[in-house]
Amino acid sequence: MQAELAPITAKINSIYPLPQAELQLLVDSLERVTYPKNQLIICTTKVENHLYFIAKGIARAYCHAENQQVTFWFGQETDLILSYHSYINQQPGYENIELLENGILYRISDQALQSLYQNHINLANWGRKFVELELIKTEERLINRQFKSAAERYQELLAQSPSLLKRVSLKHIASYLGVTQVTLSRIRAER
Repeated sequence: MQAELAPITAKINSIYPLPQAELQLLVDSLERVTYPKNQLIICTTKVENHLYFIAKGIARAYCHAENQQVTFWFGQETDLILSYHSYINQQPGYENIELLENGILYRISDQALQSLYQNHINLANWGRKFVELELIKTEERLINRQFKSAAERYQELLAQSPSLLKRVSLKHIASYLGVTQVTLSRIRAER
């Protein structure tokens, strides 16, 4: 289990380096869970009381729009799964997050995380830094969606996450890029 957690602890420290004792407190608060492919980890019908780190697997976040699912995020090993709306407002989120592969996740309850934040300044700083970095990623996705072509977004996805394209169906990639599968096939053929 320690080896399985090593990439996650490295990711945690890449966000904001924690003293070993505080890192261990966070790691000790994590619970290992496994879920099958297609499992909804977060859904729009309930408040989610956990945050999840992906140890193995891949996930996508999507919303329903006009009788289709619109994918707006992919997560893979070491990424964190959460619904910000659910986490912050304690209300059901606006997105569904499902596993696209069998997954091994480590989760921590909101209550345990808040307790760590209240009692350990470095962990509170880690949480703040994590949210700041996620805000930047969200802003980049919004700007890319508004100002870059689908071909440019595809090239960027290919450059940043080449393994993602081997693990995720073209249907979900096309949805993420905001194009049809036919258009995605054309973009891929032009590369």
